[in-house]
Amino acid sequence: MTLLLVLFVYAIALGVGLARAGVRSVTKVAVVTSRGPSTRLLILGATGGTGRQLLAQALDRGYLVTALVRNPANLLAEHPHLTVARGDVLDYASVEKAVQGQDAVISALGHKRFFAPTRILSEGTRNVLRAMAAHGVRRFVCETSLGIGDSAGRMGLYYSLFVIPFVLPFYFWDKTRQERLIAASRLEWVIVRPAVLTNAGMRGAYRHGRSTGSFLWTARIARADVADFMLKQVVQDSYLGTAVGVCW
Repeated sequence: MTLLLVLFVYAIALGVGLARAGVRSVTKVAVVTSRGPSTRLLILGATGGTGRQLLAQALDRGYLVTALVRNPANLLAEHPHLTVARGDVLDYASVEKAVQGQDAVISALGHKRFFAPTRILSEGTRNVLRAMAAHGVRRFVCETSLGIGDSAGRMGLYYSLFVIPFVLPFYFWDKTRQERLIAASRLEWVIVRPAVLTNAGMRGAYRHGRSTGSFLWTARIARADVADFMLKQVVQDSYLGTAVGVCW
């Protein structure tokens, strides 16, 4: 019983920490620059679950897409409007080269190094933000997760009390650093916080806003729907300067 109490207190304390460390979902004043249609899009994390959906849907919508990947062999896609750039988000030179000439950058970065301290997401994002600022690329849409900032607890009790504290604490803590870096930038940014991701088919109907998710039940959404919502943020301005949740 004592051990359970200690574990419960730890889970609650981590949730409070993630709530305080993440970005508050309050829209700030964002000046939208004068620009033409966004046609050139850089996708980060294109070999992951959400990234593959972003890539397919962006090409279907007529974007000229560049995918920055460490191993092009893992990207099983060919299209006349797709450019595959070999590189690593932790290598600034390759990031800068990929960012040049883009109209927007959309990030679905992730990894599976869950059980040790990590800064892959935050340091990779730092390089992206630096390159975007250097080359005048203004729009940045980034996937993080519910459970951070004022969305803490909104993935449901199972994730809040077990999965995040005991499987993903380092991963989520790095996401808070990632969010703070984005919020401190001078870009036109949108942080998209999905619920638990699934490989279900796209529904095309989902909830989005600052109060999505559930404190009790596990909130879910398909990666395909997340990609749809993220691509909409490339051209829409309603959530600029906001960390917005999205779930079914």
